[in-house]
Order: sequence, then C-alpha cells, then structure tokens
Amino acid sequence: MNGLASTGLKSLPHDARPREKLLARGPAALGDAELLAILLRTGIAGKGVLHMAQELLDTFGGIGGLLHTSADGLKVIKGLGPAKRAEVVAVLELSRRALAQVLQEKTLFDSPRAVREYLQLQLGARTHEVFAVLFLDSQNRLLAMEELFRGTLSQTSVYPREVVLRALHHHAAAVVLAHNHPSGTAQPSRADEALTQSLKAALSLVDVRVLDHFIVTRDQAASMAEMGLV
Repeated sequence: MNGLASTGLKSLPHDARPREKLLARGPAALGDAELLAILLRTGIAGKGVLHMAQELLDTFGGIGGLLHTSADGLKVIKGLGPAKRAEVVAVLELSRRALAQVLQEKTLFDSPRAVREYLQLQLGARTHEVFAVLFLDSQNRLLAMEELFRGTLSQTSVYPREVVLRALHHHAAAVVLAHNHPSGTAQPSRADEALTQSLKAALSLVDVRVLDHFIVTRDQAASMAEMGLV
C-alpha cells in the first residue's frame, strides 16, 4: 500500500472507520473530527485523514470557526487542495440555505431553535462585530437577512436611516435585529439597549415592528425580547 492510500479511511481498522460507524450507529455517535474525515475522505502522506480533520478543528477553533472560514482561509492547511476546500465551504452554504428555507416557509417564531441556529451559523464565530437584520413579511416569515454594519471588536456604528431604507426595500412588516459579541458574553450592554430603542422608534415611523434583538456568541443567541428589553 503506498503512502497516499494509507492516509484514507480504508486504511483504518474496520470498527474505527467513521463511515461504517455512521451507517451502523448514526451520525450522533461520531465526533467532530470523524464527521469531518468522512467529508475529506483522504489525507496526504504522513498525515492521515483523521489527523487532517483534527488539525482543521484545532486551527480554526472547532466546527463553528471552521465553517466561518473562507476557501482562501483554508489554504493554511497543508494537503487541503481546491476540491476539499470547496467541499467544506459548500457544506456551510448548504447548512445556511437549509435553515433559511425553514425560516422562509414557517412563521419565524414557530421555529425559535432554527432562528438561533441560523444566527449562530451566520454570526457566531466572527472575530469582529457584525450587525444584521432579518426582514420579515406580515406572517413573520423570513424575506431576507442582511449584514448592514461591521465594527471593531468593541463597538459598531449602526445608522437607523439605513435600516429603515432596507426595510422599505424589502417591504418588510417586521424585523429581528442581531449582532455578535466576539468576547463570548451574551449579556446586552447599555449601548445595545439604547440602540434597540432607537431603531424601534425609527422603524415605527414606517410601521415596521422590531420583534427581537439577539446577542450572538459562538455558544448561544440570547433574546433581548425574552429579557424584557425589546
């Protein structure tokens, strides 16, 4: 067996092969590295596929960080060629589209878990602050999500006029606001509370309701509405 062939899944003992383990026991039985190894299929000489999978997770801070990495960003991993980079990025996009489809087909708050997962997938692993808006129709179904402003690690500048203009563009009846805290703390700040009230006032002038404002971290998406702050 040559060096390249021995780096793939088939080189592992049968009871340790992630693909066979998934089929026999279900995907929940696999760790992150094992699931990623199935996607990658092969490693390179001197670096088995499970080793490569674990290197990806360690380099980018787990699945969340990995899935927020661009195809260009993945080039830092030796042996990860264009095809594998494209497959990893494609998995992220499929996940986003699947969650977006749920939110487009159902009333948003019929699927609160999907809302949180969608926002975490979009914003959770960002290293700088991003302010986003989910624009909803009169049935509270998702019309679009837009990242409107980006800031530093500590603050972001949000202009109510721009949010109003985008709401009018989408003919939105309501919005859900969201921004991430790269620090990992999901507690809203006084500035977050003031911003929410400012946007509520501006949007009310064009009959658009603010339903919630989520503070997103890698581990959670906290609802300001549930805290009584919206």
